[in-house]
Parts: sequence; C-alpha cells; structure tokens
Amino acid sequence: MKTVFTTGEAAKICKVSQQTIIRCFDSGQLKGFRVPGSRFRRIPRDALYRFMKENNIPTDALESGRRKILVVDDEPEVVQIIKDALLADGRFEVRDVDNGFGAGMMAKEYHPDLMVLDIMLPDINGKAVCELVRRDPSMSDIKIFCISGMIEEDKIDDLRDAGADDFMSKPLDVDELIRRICHHLDMEMPASP
Repeated sequence: MKTVFTTGEAAKICKVSQQTIIRCFDSGQLKGFRVPGSRFRRIPRDALYRFMKENNIPTDALESGRRKILVVDDEPEVVQIIKDALLADGRFEVRDVDNGFGAGMMAKEYHPDLMVLDIMLPDINGKAVCELVRRDPSMSDIKIFCISGMIEEDKIDDLRDAGADDFMSKPLDVDELIRRICHHLDMEMPASP
C-alpha cells in the first residue's frame, strides 16, 4: 500500500485540482514535506487521510489506494494481457467490457481514472466512445488511452480531436503501456525488471 503521495496523486484521490492541493499544502492545511534539494511536495498517507476527514472528502479512494482502469476490447486475449500486467503492478483495480455501448455505461457507473479503449469494437467505434465520454462533464477527468491493430496515421489525429489522450498500436508493448498509463495518472513509473 502506498504511504506517500505526490500532489498530483493527492488531487486525483480527493477529486480536486492539483493547484488546490498545492495551496492547501503551502498554507499548512495539508501536512507534508518537500523532497530535499527540490521543490517537490510529498504528502504522507496519514496526513492525507486526516485532511480528507477534516474537509468531508470521501476516503474510499484512499482506502483502496488503487487507481481504476477500464479495459474496453472485444479480444479476450488482449484484455487478459492488459489485466494481468496491471494487476501484477499492484496499484490498479481493473474492470473490462467488450463493446462500445457497455464502455459508455461502465465509464459512467465505475468512473475509471483511465480507459484503455480499442478503436475497432463490434458495435460503436472507439472514436464515438471518446466523443460520448468527452461530452459528459461528469466524466471529463477520465483519461482515454486508445489502442488499435489497424489504423492510419491521419486517424490518430481524429482520435485526439475526439478526446483521446494517447494512442498505441497493437501488438502492444505491455511495459510501455504501463509506463504511459503511469505518466497520464501522475504515478511513479514502475521499477525496471
């Protein structure tokens, strides 16, 4: 279980902006420390928990300590490879769905931190799912990471315009996928094997 958080991680857990966390830290409302020799702030788990309780912020995200990932792909082998890698990391909880309609419903209900979204789905395509998620203000903070085995370069720009945060081609380099997920969620990179 994680014991010290960055301001970005604390912001995500509290569902506030990173600037709000920095202001609370700098004003002394949120206790923590600076990394020696740098400007980086770090917040111990117990200090974050106390801050959340004092400000009536639900602590369930802190108690599980795991980031929520939704994997949307209709290829069971791909889903299993991604789930195995994320669960082996230990910092993620993962749900999956195999179609675009289910992706929209699950994104609303589960509210993942990040969605790994295949572009070629059996019903509506991934671009339409991106647009659906981005149109709903309650889901605007969900990061969308698109994957596909068949896509032309110009279509990647269309995906970004539709709201995708990142894109990778299949077959996936799972280590690179995890590294980029960590980057998008302001998490520490996994240790190299």
